[in-house]
Amino acid sequence: MTTSFPAGVQLGLVCITRSDSVRFRTLTRTRYLALPEEERFPRLQALYAENLRRLYRALDFCAENDIHLYRMSSDLFPLADLEGSVGLEVLTELQPALAGIGPRAEELGIRLVIHPEQFIVLSSDSPDVVARSIKALEIFGHSFDLMGLPRSAWSPIIVHGGKSGRAERLGEVIRTRLPETVRARLALENDEYAYGPQEILEVCRSTGVPFVYDAHHHAVSARLGSYEDPAVRHFTEAARATWPQPEWQVVHLSNGRESFNDRRHSDFISLMPSAFFDVPWIELEAKAKDEAIALLRAGQLGG
Repeated sequence: MTTSFPAGVQLGLVCITRSDSVRFRTLTRTRYLALPEEERFPRLQALYAENLRRLYRALDFCAENDIHLYRMSSDLFPLADLEGSVGLEVLTELQPALAGIGPRAEELGIRLVIHPEQFIVLSSDSPDVVARSIKALEIFGHSFDLMGLPRSAWSPIIVHGGKSGRAERLGEVIRTRLPETVRARLALENDEYAYGPQEILEVCRSTGVPFVYDAHHHAVSARLGSYEDPAVRHFTEAARATWPQPEWQVVHLSNGRESFNDRRHSDFISLMPSAFFDVPWIELEAKAKDEAIALLRAGQLGG
């Protein structure tokens, strides 16, 4: 199927490529804690330095392929939030190299975002979980500062609402407990189970945090029949109003693998909401990554 893709809409690459062109290394908590203490710093030092080199390569890849929105991996600097501050010490040592990321991205015209994993639960009933979530977000905010990325929604840190039925708690934590490095960059996204778009929209309006609308999550949670359901356009436009500048709006686009309401993401995009044709920045969450971007740009829905 062929469609006329709107000029000016930027499609974003999520973390890695279908090929090995953009990949990152990681280290599990179990493997790290099994290391003798004297080996932990050099192991993280080598890992972070290598991932930083790969991040520079990712920026080059995006520039070579005319991609202007890139979601950095949330595992770029794994274990940096563990107690003992070893990860933070390594990041401090790498500050000169980190400081070049923001200017390099700006030079190439690439917008950088990040989407931490769902272990971030600011609305949890457990004070310990909330504290760990805030600490993890502080690391992301600190890393963004070291990279020279702006403290604004231009470089958002995107998280889900977390535990359902706790919207008031979520708003309270955002307003009162997040440091400026995080608060200035935070954005919220709706999900399939806990927080639908209306709930997230209300939290965003009450806290002044931008809303990253995900039409696929909405379709799954509300059992929508198509992306042309009027609610999709309503929330696309309502979300735009939460961004400090409308031209900064980011949305997420994916399709169900086996059916429209399948929560699993498909390799390519076969359906796109017409409401998204007016959105300036779309993170493409298709499994085929850069191949899906190329097909959609060429006007090919499907793959």
